[in-house]
Parts: sequence; C-alpha cells; structure tokens
Amino acid sequence: MNALILAAGLGTRLGSLTADCPKALVEVAGRTMLEHQIRRLSVAGFDRFVINIHHFAPKVRAFLADNSNFGLDIRLSDESGLLLDTGGGIRQAMRLFDNDEPVLVHNVDIFSSTDLKMLYEGHRKSGADATLLVARRSSSRYLYFDENGMLCGWSNESTGQVRSPLAGFDKSHYTPYAFQGIHVVSRTLLPLLDSVPDRTFGITRFYLEHADRLKLRKVVVSSEGWVDAGKPETLSAAERMLASLGYE
Repeated sequence: MNALILAAGLGTRLGSLTADCPKALVEVAGRTMLEHQIRRLSVAGFDRFVINIHHFAPKVRAFLADNSNFGLDIRLSDESGLLLDTGGGIRQAMRLFDNDEPVLVHNVDIFSSTDLKMLYEGHRKSGADATLLVARRSSSRYLYFDENGMLCGWSNESTGQVRSPLAGFDKSHYTPYAFQGIHVVSRTLLPLLDSVPDRTFGITRFYLEHADRLKLRKVVVSSEGWVDAGKPETLSAAERMLASLGYE
C-alpha cells in the first residue's frame, strides 16, 4: 500500500519551533512527527512511502538516513527549489510510486485514531477518484457534500467565499464537513492534475474545480481522536491522544 506524507510545509503556525527545524522533525511525546506517521502507517500495512520535503530539507534527509529509513521503502519528493503546495506536491510525488495502486495522502502534523488500512481498502473498492476523510466539527472552512456523499462545494466562513463547479450552487442545500487532512487518491487523477498549467496549486481548489466530473467521496469520522498538531497549543493534545491510544 502506498502512502504520501506531506512534510514540505514551512510550519509557520509553530512559530519559533520551526525557526531552525522542519515541522516534520518537531517532537511529540519524544518522537518526531515524521517518525510517528511512518511507524503508524507501517503498522497499518503501508509499505511504500514518499515524503515531500522543502523547509530544511537536508535535515529531513539526514534524519531518515540516520534511521536507515526505518527499514522501509521511502523515497523523497524534493521541493527545495519551489514549494509546490498540496496539489503540485501530490502531482510530483505520485510519479515516484512504481505501481498503479491508490495513494493515501497524510499531513505530517495530523494525529488520528482512524483505521487507515480500512480507509484505503474502502477507497479501492469504491471506484472513487478520491476519498476525503471528514468530520462534523467547527471549522473556518467547510466542504459540502450531496446526499450521495459526493463533494459539491466549499466555503470560507471567515470571508464568506463560496466555490463550486455547479451552476447555482446553494450551500444550504448540502451538508458541511471539515476536512481531516487525510485522503486517498487514485491514479485516475493524474491526467487532470497534469492539465493544471501552474506548478504550484492547492489540492482542495483542484478538487473543487473538477468536482462535477470526478467521483470525490467522503468518509465521515468522529472529531474525537483527531488532533492538528501544527500549532504549539495543540502539541500537548497530540501527546495525550497518543498516550490514550497506547502509542509509544
């Protein structure tokens, strides 16, 4: 099973913690975020990894080398020259997998109790182009899904901005969910990803621009057992969650 860990971000929300360290190497409960994600994904059965890198990229390379890639097949998608954002990063990284299997995409700073193998296998059986993990929780941005569980739109609650490829889209007719930073993508996305002229682009915007022609399904999970550890104030919450799940 294929897994892409998105670890190229600047980690600006973590302030001084990422002044001389990439976000991926910030420690939570005595281990780096990156090590936690690699270990958990490996235990779940994922055996081919790509990690994208940009901010302090040599430090991530050195960390993996010092740990002998944790005995796993790990490849690096180097964005040192240009940070590609999530869409551009996924497009580049997918070419490093030497098979046609789906790719689970996981933000390095997301800690979750979700059964990732079940999520992956469910996506494979669904025939969807992408499966997005979502929850009913408070957020400044929402994804909107129809009664069939397909993505139809997006809103920014702070600015009032709404996006959808559907003519006359009215968000009040759809169910809002918050994205959990984990999704599974199929190789069927590559032709459309390749059609994007920009090198740098976000995956959410890509999904929204093509939601009328792609099968973009949701899997809903509880907001419990999920932490965005990309902020100093949530690192302790991530540690508590790891302890409650029995992760060492």
